[in-house]
Amino acid sequence: MALIDYKPMMERCSNCSFCKWIPLDKIQSVRYGENCPSVVYRGFNTYSARGRFQMGLAVVNEEIEYTDKMAEVTRECLACGSCDVSCKICRYNLEPLDYTIELKADALAKHGVSPEQKEIINSLSAEKTMLAGQKKANRGAWAEGLPLLDVFKEKADIIFFPGCKYSYSDASQTAREAVKLLDKCGVKVGWLGDADACCAGRAWQMGFVDEFETQAQRNISAIKKSGVGTIVTPCADCRHALGRLCGPLGLDVEILHITEYLEKLISSGAINFSKNLDITVTYHDPCHLGRQGEPYVPWDGKEEKILNQVQIWTPSRPRYNGAYGIYDAPRNVIKSIPGVKLVEMERIREYSWCCGAGGGCSDAAPELSEWTAAQRLDEASSTGADRLITACPWCKQNFDSAKGGVETMDILELVLAAL
Repeated sequence: MALIDYKPMMERCSNCSFCKWIPLDKIQSVRYGENCPSVVYRGFNTYSARGRFQMGLAVVNEEIEYTDKMAEVTRECLACGSCDVSCKICRYNLEPLDYTIELKADALAKHGVSPEQKEIINSLSAEKTMLAGQKKANRGAWAEGLPLLDVFKEKADIIFFPGCKYSYSDASQTAREAVKLLDKCGVKVGWLGDADACCAGRAWQMGFVDEFETQAQRNISAIKKSGVGTIVTPCADCRHALGRLCGPLGLDVEILHITEYLEKLISSGAINFSKNLDITVTYHDPCHLGRQGEPYVPWDGKEEKILNQVQIWTPSRPRYNGAYGIYDAPRNVIKSIPGVKLVEMERIREYSWCCGAGGGCSDAAPELSEWTAAQRLDEASSTGADRLITACPWCKQNFDSAKGGVETMDILELVLAAL
């Protein structure tokens, strides 16, 4: 779609401001009632979903052209999808997240790419990763010596898709231990070897839709060639990119976050914990595992109007509202560990506050990104928890950078500590 195709949607927005808050019946306190980091940080309506609808309408009506400040507004959307969830509490005919991604793409095409964005997207093209400065030649170093099968030559139960953070950063040791655990449980773990590359989900979040699709097709081709029917990834962004964004492009295999797979192994008795950790934790729902973790549902239809007034879709289209994301699996894994007590923050599940790393903001808008993480750490501290647990390496890195009052752990680190 092009930005002009969203014009009816821009005009339908009623300026109710639901996009700025979690649903009213879910608010426990004013302090933790807001949902959009961008508009809270800037304090100006244009940074909200409503404001971006207004800005896009002015662009397509040729009343204004993109300025540096307007381009900044598009870059400072975290693509967290919280506005999308809250909007759909009272509306059925708006798609704030999809629209905002198209607005980002339009701004990139008409106003240009910022230096920070250019470095990231050039890295995706040249090195097949959005971690600028990393080399494709070093991507497989994390897997050296592990019992991983070559899926193009050997039969495997799953493809382990590590993602860039687990391939290159300090988190690679956690990925190594996770593979060893799966192997110990009798799982035949394979990987893509030289064909393993970035999921490119962050390219989509930043508005580089064509670049995402190019890389996605490479991944889809490799996965289909392997013949393996299940992919397991420890990265929330990878699960979203492969499970939700690659569906329309032809990927039709089972995509699981590692917490979903561990939940099955624990319930079957394949994993038994031997240590009592005696800690209190709170869990942060990553945006792309939680509210954007709903499965892709194929749909091929069109929008129509009854008596030129009421919008309908023929046939009925899927309604992604965040309610069916991956929430229970990570919590069940946490609760299964001896001595671990789980306490919840006020904003959880589809109403979770973003970590601040999404949408490329950790690179393009670092001050907003760090502030957003600090807000979440403050909320985590208010629970009295000893640790903040998350199931996304991007979330963990951003929380670690913000250096709040509570220590952050990857859920895999928590599991491994109890074995």
